[in-house]
Amino acid sequence: MKPFLIVCSICCFVAILKLPIEYYTFLRAIVSLGALLLIYVWTKRKNYALTVVFILVLILFNPLFPIYLHRKGIWIPLDIITGLLFLLIAFYNKKQPAKKEEKALEVLPVQKTYARDRIVSAKREI
Repeated sequence: MKPFLIVCSICCFVAILKLPIEYYTFLRAIVSLGALLLIYVWTKRKNYALTVVFILVLILFNPLFPIYLHRKGIWIPLDIITGLLFLLIAFYNKKQPAKKEEKALEVLPVQKTYARDRIVSAKREI
């Protein structure tokens, strides 16, 4: 997954240059696939804040129903932010909690108790 996210990021950074329209169609497809993948991962990890962020990325870079922002000046910051998001997620290390050393607990033998056959000496006081 990490190499694919890096490729998505590089494609977003290359989109800053003046390129033919076919590249931007390719960019929409690649970024949408990356966003779908990350939506699945973050939903499975129950991190809904990042899920919402990548849903917005998916809507913005959707190749089926594209959103056209006709000026290049609007797309440049969006491409940079999206590329940075993919890079951050690619190199994001989830800190795992440090495992505490388990101390061996002393297990005391438990005497068996029987409900039947119990001798009870009952002294009655008069």
